[in-house]
Amino acid sequence: MSWVQIIVDIVVTLNAFLAIITVFRQHRDISTTWAWLLVLVLLPIFGFLLYIFLGRGMGREKLFTIEHQDRTGLEELVAMQKHDDVEFKTPLSEKITANATGMVRLFENTDNAPLTKRNQVEIFTDGEKKFAALFADIRRAKHSIHIEYYTIYSDKIGQQLLDLLEEKAGQGVEVRVLYDAFGSHGTTSKWFRHLTELGGHAATFITSHNSITKTRLNYHCHRKIVVIDGKVGYTGGFNVGDQYLGRMPKFGYWRDTHLRIIGNGVLALQTRFIMDWNVSASTAQHVQYKLDYFPKPVAPKNASTALQIVTSGPTSDREQVKAGYIKMISLAKKSIWLQSPYLVPDESVLSALTIAAQSGIDVRIMIPNMPDHPFIYRATQYYAQILFAAGVKIYIYEKGFLHAKTAVMDGKISSVGSANQDIRSYKLNFEVNAFMYDIKIAKQLARIFTADMDDCRLLTQKEIDNQSYWLIIKQRFSRLLSPIL
Repeated sequence: MSWVQIIVDIVVTLNAFLAIITVFRQHRDISTTWAWLLVLVLLPIFGFLLYIFLGRGMGREKLFTIEHQDRTGLEELVAMQKHDDVEFKTPLSEKITANATGMVRLFENTDNAPLTKRNQVEIFTDGEKKFAALFADIRRAKHSIHIEYYTIYSDKIGQQLLDLLEEKAGQGVEVRVLYDAFGSHGTTSKWFRHLTELGGHAATFITSHNSITKTRLNYHCHRKIVVIDGKVGYTGGFNVGDQYLGRMPKFGYWRDTHLRIIGNGVLALQTRFIMDWNVSASTAQHVQYKLDYFPKPVAPKNASTALQIVTSGPTSDREQVKAGYIKMISLAKKSIWLQSPYLVPDESVLSALTIAAQSGIDVRIMIPNMPDHPFIYRATQYYAQILFAAGVKIYIYEKGFLHAKTAVMDGKISSVGSANQDIRSYKLNFEVNAFMYDIKIAKQLARIFTADMDDCRLLTQKEIDNQSYWLIIKQRFSRLLSPIL
């Protein structure tokens, strides 16, 4: 045996030994453990570099800091909601109370998410219309504009937003922008310089700070939140960039879902923004409670939507948004319809969907027909086929790129937000979803889903059978890596 062979054998053996020690020294679910073990063993040395930056958890001290931020305005919001319950007598609809009560308690217990009842909700599915409404609301701002996005690109629509924010800052309106540096690659503090000169503020989310030295590359603020004067709020799937308006030939038409909210739910979004801002910005820029941030909402006459703003992230092992999805699936008596650009569920969600379909529930899942992340797309194809075999109807959107994250249960309860149906959204990303207890909103989302079906093809056994062996290999390999994608 040559010395080269001996050295290679020693390196491979030592690498395998260190890989086992590395992945088992930290508590994590078994699928993630095996996925990282596979990477470390198959990619000696390089695999450990990936693990250092993507596999290690955030420091416990930093996690504690994020998790235990003062929930500014929460007590006032709860008191306001109790007052409204007495003054306006706005209980949940009797038709959905039985199902909704369990979900409401779930989020109250796991996320301190108060139920807010008098909200007016408008649904956007087109980027041009969403940004037209958003810009109109920003122009009307009198006191404060709070913006938080995973992606803010310095392209045409991004520049339009920045110009508008600079205009409002010049008028004396308080402007704060929080963004994820990884999701907003190309956007830097220099781009925001004039805004800050005018008195505005811009900061990157805490996980973007020293992301290499602190090995936080795997954790991102995926939330989309806008709060204007504490009165108007936006949340959903749209980021800020030309591609989200269908201006990128690669993706074509961009199909997403976003909400505009007026009512008490806006104050819950405000609380979340302030928490995220205070943990990310310098101490000198921290936000304290002010009545201007949390004005008593003047709800429109048709404000009848009850909702909870639910957030989740790696600071907690409760996985609140995922728990909400599972609760909706388990409560379904007739149907559960989901839209997501990524379909990489963990075993708990996969089991819930399989059981629902095999129990005769009408389970439909809509996914895109093109990738924006190749490995995730192949894993999505794999799980789509697994669920298809269980009786789930898989709709593949062909008009453009489907980026919506929606769920509708029995035409009664619904969810719209930033969280995808994938392990990253369940465990690693900081997410926000609105869970709504309103038959009118649920039926509107169901109608939108039905209209989208006209732009879809239905996955068939014939399509699965005609796949090439190479495609099958890519799908199965991507599935092995799915817990860490």
